Amino acid sequence: MKISRSSFLQLLASGAVAPAIAYVPFRKIDTLSIEPALNDALGMASYTLRKFTIDEVISVVNKLGIKHLALKSMHMPLDSSDADIQSIATKVRNAGIDLYGAGVIYMKTADEVRNAFRYAKAASIGTIIGVPNHELLPLSNELVQQYDIKLAIHNHGPGDELYPSPQSIMDRIKDLDDRVGVCLDIGHAVRIGLDVATETKRCAGRLYDVHLKDVNVAAAEGGSVEMGRGILDIPTFLKTLKSIDYQGVLGLEYEKDADDPMLGLAESVGFARGVMRMI
Repeated sequence: MKISRSSFLQLLASGAVAPAIAYVPFRKIDTLSIEPALNDALGMASYTLRKFTIDEVISVVNKLGIKHLALKSMHMPLDSSDADIQSIATKVRNAGIDLYGAGVIYMKTADEVRNAFRYAKAASIGTIIGVPNHELLPLSNELVQQYDIKLAIHNHGPGDELYPSPQSIMDRIKDLDDRVGVCLDIGHAVRIGLDVATETKRCAGRLYDVHLKDVNVAAAEGGSVEMGRGILDIPTFLKTLKSIDYQGVLGLEYEKDADDPMLGLAESVGFARGVMRMI
């Protein structure tokens, strides 16, 4: 049965979706006993809800008990004025949500790099999840130092000529400021044939963000599925994060069913919460 956006938001308000969220049994999502290294780490990349308004994103995130949010440009446009950016950021924070990041932001020109840092500063965001062209890394490094904002470069797997793997990022940034690091997208890493736990350890010292997801096959054609239904070993990955004392956010990015993602998203949140409680 397909549930419309408006119908699901009404269900969220009434609490009727609780059984879907409880895919892995737990008591109450805001009172779980989770090991300190991953305590309250679950967040969301707003690309998950790319067909939804910012107000709907806030409503869904709060109803699912998610504490952290990284906004994509459809929810906070990159060409917005500083005042408009601040208004959106304030709306998110006034709803009790930690607006910790923005992205993925693609930077193909020097002006786009400068604008990304202006944008992040206006929103009081600590981490840009970005993809600067290789020739723009020196400028990105200068602005990281100027603004004291981290740049977490995102790997995009098969077909990505810039940063297909976490190691391709590490090779490029090894001589840059320590605040230039990695956003590890575990789905794209698996799609290029990599072992996620190994990649996590390789970039441990500069791992500043994670895109948490599951995919159906370890190949270029692999697509997003509900977490726990795919091929990723999520428990081992989370244990690896714990072992390196990861201090960042686990940004859930559920890319399936863009027009109607709600049940799969709720299932994924429940699965992630359950695993976090058990490890």
